Parts: sequence; C-alpha cells; structure tokens
Amino acid sequence: MLEAERSTSNYRYYTPAMIERLHFIEQRKQEGLSLIEIQHELNITPYEEIDVQMLRLKMQDLEQDVTSLLEQMNKQDNKNIEKIKKNVSPESVALMQSLLLLIHN
Repeated sequence: MLEAERSTSNYRYYTPAMIERLHFIEQRKQEGLSLIEIQHELNITPYEEIDVQMLRLKMQDLEQDVTSLLEQMNKQDNKNIEKIKKNVSPESVALMQSLLLLIHN
C-alpha cells in the first residue's frame, strides 16, 4: 500500500503524504477494517488528486469519437442514424451534453 524511496544505504524515505497515508491505514486498522477494505478505500481517488492531464487526454479521445460519429451520421439516412445512436457510449453522450451546455451558455 505504501511505496517508499530508498537511499543508497537502503533506508526508506517517506513523503509527508505517505506518512499521512500510513496514519490513515493505522487508524482504519484500529477501527477493525481488513487490509483489503483499507486498500479499497485508498484506491478511491479524492477529487483534488485527479490527474488533469489524464482527463484532458480522455476528453480528446471522446471528442474524436464524437467527431467521427457526427461525420458518419451526416452521411447516413434516418434509419442508419438510429443504429449509430445505439452504439454511442455513455461517456460520449455525457461529453456531447456538456459541450452543448458550454456552447449555449
């Protein structure tokens, strides 16, 4: 659950964030949680720690999907458009809705 940096003499070095995490683990153990339950809690990323760059890349991927989809839809008739709509991922739908809100505000 914790990965420490090692010195040349093999001492472990912990950052303040790692020490805080260690205190959290100890507190949860005292509350009776198993290590698996604690690990599950630690895997839930707090809002502040979300990697912005990763989100941007994901948004770019979704935008490319939406652009491709729109191009396909413009070339199709109504019957085929319905088939295409059924293949749209929920993430893409959410992105389209968000983009529409941004455009209209």
